[in-house]
Amino acid sequence: MTDRSRRILLVIALLAVAGVGVSSVSLAHHYAKSKTSYCDFGETFNCDMVNRSVYSVVMGVPVALIGVVGYLALLAMATVYRSKAETPAMLLIGALAGLAFALYLTYVEALVLAVWCILCLSSFTLIFAIALLSTILFFYSRRSASKFSS
Repeated sequence: MTDRSRRILLVIALLAVAGVGVSSVSLAHHYAKSKTSYCDFGETFNCDMVNRSVYSVVMGVPVALIGVVGYLALLAMATVYRSKAETPAMLLIGALAGLAFALYLTYVEALVLAVWCILCLSSFTLIFAIALLSTILFFYSRRSASKFSS
């Protein structure tokens, strides 16, 4: 593994840790009984409205919990399994799946609920950055592998 790959994996790991944190806070707000003022900035920015809507659960599982699990999986791939040859591809697949889900949720915020959640937008930014870095890592690892096989 090259130094460049290690640096990219380190940044992905740090972003995944931040994602676990953001998703955990969101999960706590999902289960909170009382109204929170954490990110209530009027009618257009309100995490409570988003985190407690019908769109905050998929088949009985809170979206924020899916986020925690997803970020933990990305963290595991970027740290524990980083030396495996298939890790760049698996990271890319996981990050793109997370990004697709985040894009759907952002669509729901914008066009269905018409309310934005700062935590959700933060998570979207994190998964976007992880997807971008995973793409770079994937193509860099493929280029490096082809150099060694020549």
